This record gives sequence, C-alpha cells and structure tokens, in this order.
Amino acid sequence: MTGNQTTTSAAKPPVADHDTWRAALDDLRRREKAATRELDAIAAQRRRLPMVELPEYTLIGAEGPARLADVFGGRSQLITYHHMWSDGADWQCGGCTGYTSQFTRLEFLDSYDARFVVVTNGPIEEALAYRDKVGNRMDWYSSSESSFGADVDAPPGGGFAVNVFLRDGDTVYRTWHTNGRGTEQLSHSFPLIDILPYGRQEEWLDSPEGWPSRPTYSGWLDSPDIARFYGKAGR
Repeated sequence: MTGNQTTTSAAKPPVADHDTWRAALDDLRRREKAATRELDAIAAQRRRLPMVELPEYTLIGAEGPARLADVFGGRSQLITYHHMWSDGADWQCGGCTGYTSQFTRLEFLDSYDARFVVVTNGPIEEALAYRDKVGNRMDWYSSSESSFGADVDAPPGGGFAVNVFLRDGDTVYRTWHTNGRGTEQLSHSFPLIDILPYGRQEEWLDSPEGWPSRPTYSGWLDSPDIARFYGKAGR
C-alpha cells in the first residue's frame, strides 16, 4: 500500500471543533502522563536490580580476540544488541538489520561512561562483511567461539536480545536483559510511527473501523532495503 493510497482511500478521524479536539487531547494526555510516570517507576526499579557475576568470555572483534571486559572500551557500562544470525546467508534478519540501522550516533554514551555494540553468533568475517553490506555503523563482535550468546539468552539459532553489563576492573556483571517487544523502548522508529494518525497499520492493532491494516511486519524495511539505502553499494 503506497502512502498516497493510505491517505486518500482509508477512513479518517472525525472532524471536530477546536474545543472538542482539545478536550479529547487533554483526556489522552492524562493517560500519556500516567504512562510516563509508570515508566519512571520501572526505571527506578531497574536501577535497584541485583546483578550476577559472569565468567570471563572471549569475543572476536575486528581486531581479533577480545575479553568481554575489554569490549567495554575502558568504560564501566555496556549494552549489547544480539543480532539474529544464519551462517552463510546472503541476508540476515530484516528486523535486526533495520533495528540496528537506527543507531548511527552513539557518542553521547561517552558522557554516561557507556558503550553500545552488536554481538552475533556468526563468524566475525561474515559479520563484518554484512555490517558493511548494509551500511551499519556500530561496532560488531562475534561470540561464535564461546558460549556467551547462549549464556545471556541469545543462543545460536535463537532470537534477538538486549543485554546490559557493568564492569568493575576485570570483573563483568550482567544487570538487565530484554527481548521481543521489550526492545522497542530503545528504538525511535516505533515511537514516531505510533504518533501518526494511522499508527503501525498492522492487523493485530486495536484501530477504528476502516483504518488501513496489513499483515504484521509487512511495512518494515527488509535487509535488502537497508542495504540499498545505507550500504556501500547504494552510496
């Protein structure tokens, strides 16, 4: 469905006078503010989570083997996105490829003593070649020669995940993990799409009668799309 078809043939919100619109917006705003306060409370609980000490792992980076403690790059906090991987595939998971393509400016994390990297269970040579193919700008590491991925709930053949770690000297602790829709809070794409009148336009949504709807994921950019927009061949 093209953007023009969406806006010209789909149902539209009812038209109201300004005062009616403002009252409806204010009613919604109360719920939005309540959700914000709940997210603040969740973040406060997250800061109070215990942590678990990890054994020493060796990952493989662009410069060769690196201890997990060294992946921090001298910082004390580390976020890892675990990219789904199939060895030898021309195109990897479209969702992971599109999701990680958003993170192009990560220098702000320096002020928070933190780093954010991609980890995959695939061979590092394939991972780095794929990173360049799709124009990804993050630092990539491979856990193909250790049990790291499996031990942090991102095993070979499994799904994607986000993990967070804290380093104290050479000792690394795991502090937080999420997967599935839990990763949406780290993305800017879904929050932007969700404030549009038609939202994500996916069939599982609770939308008004006549709203544009299509199969889930069908509006997402796939890996070849990301490569065309951002990869070296597309530049």
